[in-house]
Amino acid sequence: MPKNVEVKAAVHDWDQLIENAKRLSKSEGILIMQEDTFFNVSKGRLKLRHLKNGGGGQLIFYNRADMEGPKLSDYSIYPTGNPVELTNLLSDALGVKGFVKKERWLYMVGQTRVHVDLVEGLGSFVELEVVLTEDQSLEEGEAIAQKLMAELRIKKEDLVTGAYMDLILLNK
Repeated sequence: MPKNVEVKAAVHDWDQLIENAKRLSKSEGILIMQEDTFFNVSKGRLKLRHLKNGGGGQLIFYNRADMEGPKLSDYSIYPTGNPVELTNLLSDALGVKGFVKKERWLYMVGQTRVHVDLVEGLGSFVELEVVLTEDQSLEEGEAIAQKLMAELRIKKEDLVTGAYMDLILLNK
């Protein structure tokens, strides 16, 4: 199962973060419109991501601790050409926990995916996903994440625990 080290934080200065992400990635980034349906599961998290502007989708299962700062995430991704039908099937089988709609700007900085997200009903966030190679340790991934947090000016007090789905459910 692939692994990455993740960080999530609230964003207070959108323009500055975007400017830093563009500079570090040497790119304008890619806009991805996403709608995630989370399903009821007994372990980890299971979501069906519908890629609104690229067609298709991804069934994603992941396990990640709910804590601030860099954390290890194990995940599996299964691509699908028919996210609507798969969503319907999984909804019937497992039940729906909730939905997350977001506009995501993706920037690649080395082996790290930098997501700058505008999440419907929640606001602006940044996620770092340091994709680990098979021979990299958790500590190496954490060091990469810490360095990038400093370069992007992500403050410790802005770190967030849990998934967007958890935050949406807390706000209800």
